[in-house]
Amino acid sequence: MEYYAPDGPGWQPATLDSVLAAVGGPMNATYFHDRLAAGGAAIGALVAGIPAHLVGRRPAPDRWSVLEIVCHLRDEEREDFRLRLGFTLERPGEPWPGIDPGGWVAARRYAEADFVTALADFQTERRASLDWLATLGNRDWSLAYEHPKLGRMTAGDLLASWACHDLLHLRQLSGVIFALTGAEATPHRTFYAGEW
Repeated sequence: MEYYAPDGPGWQPATLDSVLAAVGGPMNATYFHDRLAAGGAAIGALVAGIPAHLVGRRPAPDRWSVLEIVCHLRDEEREDFRLRLGFTLERPGEPWPGIDPGGWVAARRYAEADFVTALADFQTERRASLDWLATLGNRDWSLAYEHPKLGRMTAGDLLASWACHDLLHLRQLSGVIFALTGAEATPHRTFYAGEW
């Protein structure tokens, strides 16, 4: 991938490392707060209006439905990112509570959940996260937790990963909704939209 950075009067090719070095410095927590606000809104907007008969439909046996993705996002909001970031910032050295996002799909019976409630719960949890993040002020984002499998993870790593987690699931939701929309169009085709 090519990156461009300002160099004199124009933009010149640059490496990713040089771009990151140029924009480096203290972590801009406000940026990530705003990304999480936008991500929550985008998730809500993307799944709005999907008919009830489609929210629980998996596009393939090994892919999650819209309902399962929303339940995952709700539980991650409650039990992963906010909680673990809080431990890292406020209780350094204490073990993080365990999570099992993949196992929760079956154990918590995501496929049987009420979609409207799951989405409302995610939005409520996201608002609580945003309210909490807004209280943090200037923090030491280099505080770290030593994860038994992933190694050293800083508070800044967690905050940035949280925002990117939304983006990953927005991409996933888009793919699922694209597949469902194509199936709903049958016998018509969606080829004129372009390739996925």
